[in-house]
Parts: sequence; C-alpha cells; structure tokens
Amino acid sequence: MELQHWGHLQHPLVFNEDERSGDPCYGCREPVFGPGSFIINCRFSVKNAEQGSFIINHVLNYPLGCTIPHTQIILLFSSIHLHILMTTKKNLTDLANAICSSLPLTIQTEVHDHQLTRTWKLLKFTCDFCGKEGNLPYLCAQCDFGIHSRCAACPRRLKVFRHNHPLHLTPSLEVHQSDSPICLLCVRKVDTLCLYYCSICDFAAHLYCAMLPQNREYINLQELKEEQPTESKSEDPELHQSFDSEICKVKKTTVGEDGTEIATEIKHFSHEHDLKLTDEIPNNTKCNGCVQSILSPFYSCTSCSFFLHKSCAELPKIKQHPLDRHPLTLSYQQASFFCDACWQRCNGLNYNCQICKFNYNVQCILLSDTLTLTCHEHRLYLSWTNSLQKCSSCNFEKYCVFRCSTCEFALDLKCATLPQTTWYNQHEHPFNLRYTPEDDSGEYYCDICEEERDPKQWFYYCVECSFPAHRDCILGKNPNVK
Repeated sequence: MELQHWGHLQHPLVFNEDERSGDPCYGCREPVFGPGSFIINCRFSVKNAEQGSFIINHVLNYPLGCTIPHTQIILLFSSIHLHILMTTKKNLTDLANAICSSLPLTIQTEVHDHQLTRTWKLLKFTCDFCGKEGNLPYLCAQCDFGIHSRCAACPRRLKVFRHNHPLHLTPSLEVHQSDSPICLLCVRKVDTLCLYYCSICDFAAHLYCAMLPQNREYINLQELKEEQPTESKSEDPELHQSFDSEICKVKKTTVGEDGTEIATEIKHFSHEHDLKLTDEIPNNTKCNGCVQSILSPFYSCTSCSFFLHKSCAELPKIKQHPLDRHPLTLSYQQASFFCDACWQRCNGLNYNCQICKFNYNVQCILLSDTLTLTCHEHRLYLSWTNSLQKCSSCNFEKYCVFRCSTCEFALDLKCATLPQTTWYNQHEHPFNLRYTPEDDSGEYYCDICEEERDPKQWFYYCVECSFPAHRDCILGKNPNVK
C-alpha cells in the first residue's frame, strides 16, 4: 500500500508491516517500531541537514471504524518545523480505515512464546515487559500478557556501536549492581523491568536506547561468539602510527637524546610548503589544525605563518568515534564550516563522514566517550538521546552531551572542548578557565566589556593581574576559526 502525503510530496510513502529502525516519526517524534508505519527510504535536504527516512506513524494508528474527534490534527513536516494542519473527520476516518484494515491481526515476537494479538481499542495498560503504561497493546490470550508494540519489536540479542560485545535482554533484577543500573548510552538510571546487558563488562542499556538507529549496529550476530568482541577500527594499529604516509611525509629526521627518531621536517597535506619542527612559541598564535593556542612542540612554515601542533600532524587518516556509526576521514578546510557535534563555526582540520555527510571539529573527535575534568568531581559519559539535555555550564540544550551518572551535571561538546589556557590580544599573561568566582565579594564584572558577570557561569581569569573576563570576550565570537 502506498500513500501520497503532503508532508513529503517528492515520493509516495510505502506501508511497512515490520518497521524496526527506531527512527523518529515526523508526526509525534516517537521512535517507530512494529507495524503501522508509512516510510520512504530516501534522503532529502532540510536546510543542509541530511535526514534519514521519512516516517509517518501513530497519527494513523486508529482502529477500524473508529470515531475520530473533529479536532483531530495531522502533523506536516515542512522545512525544519512541524506545522499543524486541520483535516476533516471524514477524510481522516477513511484514511484510518484503509490503513487499519491491512494491518496484521497477530504477530510473533522474540520476547514471548505465544502469538500476540493487537487490541483495536484505546486501552490503558501496564506493559508486562518494560513496566511502563501505554495504550493499544498487543495481548496474549493464553497467559494474560500485554506489551507495547515497540517492546514487541525488541530482539533477544543485539549489538550497539559503543560496546564490543552483544547485549542480551535481561530482567533488571538479575543485574548485580550496587545501585539501579545506569544506561551507558544515555547515562540515566534504568527504570524498566528489562534491559539490554553484557555480563562480561557489566554494560547496561535501556531497551529503547539500544534500539535507536544511532546506537544499534546491524551485524550478523550468529557468527559472533559471546566472548569474541567485534573488531574496532579505532584499535587498528595502523591508525596509531606516528605518521600516515597519505597525510604526512617525513622529509628530515634527527635522533633524540633517548635514541628515538624525531621528524624535524615534514610535508603535511594541509599546507603546500614543508613544515619545520620548532619550539619557539610566537605570541598569541593558534594552530592551523585544531585552532587552539600553539604549544611546543609544533611545526611551522615561517613564510606563510602556518603553524601545526606535532600531535595534529600525527592524526590518523581514518578514525572511529562514538559520535558517528561510520569511519571518519581526516580533511582540511580553510573555509569555515559548522561542526555537527558542537554546533560551532570552525575551520582547519576536521573529520567527516562520507556517508552521512557530517563534519566534525577535530577537537570534538579527540574527546573520548568518557571524560574526567577538573570542573566536576565525577566522571562524565557521552550521552546521546532523542530529547534535549541542558548544559550545566552555558544552559543551552543539546541532544548530545557528557553526563554525570551520579548527579544531574551535564556538559555539551562546546563547553567540554573549551581551552583550559588561552591568550588575549597583547595581554602578557595567559588566562585560565575558572569554574567558580574568584572571591566572595558578590559583585563580579568583566574587565574587558565592563558588564556584570553571572557567578554561575564559567569565565577566564589572569591570576597575575587579577583580571576576570567573560569567556566570549576572551575567545571571540568564533573561537574555532582562524
């Protein structure tokens, strides 16, 4: 069955009886699992943001011959916003009847031994699988078992990108942790009756977090033994060699005091001239690779004022990172671009996904999925969810943050990549990032713009001069653009 929907006029939407992607519905934004979905597997641009699949679900899930209130709405996806359009009771009822008449009456799942039957009536119930409330359940006539449609789509075993072993459906009570299990995908407590779990590594995940398309890895689990981890490209020894010949060619070397060979002159793909190793740091200069203040050792082209940290010159060509399911390729852009992780304008070295067409600032990719920072007493874990999460530093809301599993502290990638030390114009001393007020006076101002400072906001401070300043005043509007 096909449907031509005004939300996506380019192609007809094709009915899928067994949709398991977990992609968000463009009507209600809920993950789509199980029957009752119209889907078109194409890619279309929305303000330069590549989208995956266009899915309409839930708003069409009405029982055959049901009565729909005249105030019923259908959601239309247009540009980047969801607009609300009114539709008549008759049109929507006819559409619902046509769709519901083709839905399967029973399904067989991996989570229950008997066939389950859809109840075609709005019925509040508590899911016997996850313990959460819902409506329109699948019921088992033999054992009084009720389950959400999306819970019914859960496999007994699956693989996520951020863990090397398969995860198994496990009752929460069987997970032997001192406190409630923490989902290491969203970094929140697991409050469902079942979860996905690796007993080898004590790795736990929410049912729906593991099923999300950005987390789930579709591989043949039949060929994977329980104790055998999947091969990770980030563990490939070729990715950790000092110099990748396609990225950087060594022209001259010398032998250090400890007998190790040191490259003193290189040809890097990011610059047309050879670069020479130096340790004389020029004032207020940034690396052309990571766009951070230059620190020794680094390479330079004096005629072009081009500077590159030794660590930036040794970055691998291909890198795997939890921010993207595909291998990322190193490239260099003099023109600015927006990072799809921290949402900042950047230039210089970046990693891009050639499949998703995403660009990532090299600073974001150099972060691991676990951080230990001086700004917080607990360890922070990468959390990627379908709901916005507020950063404890800047109060902006992002889908991807570093979150504390002990308290509600969270950092977005913009704040997590702030330089600990930086320079400002011709000021003779460096500025250090501070997380708490410099004194208890109760009055705090920026010595650059002379405006009042929020004591809860991070700032930069010169200890030698007792010089506090807003971080935006120190770093500028686009700190990652040189």
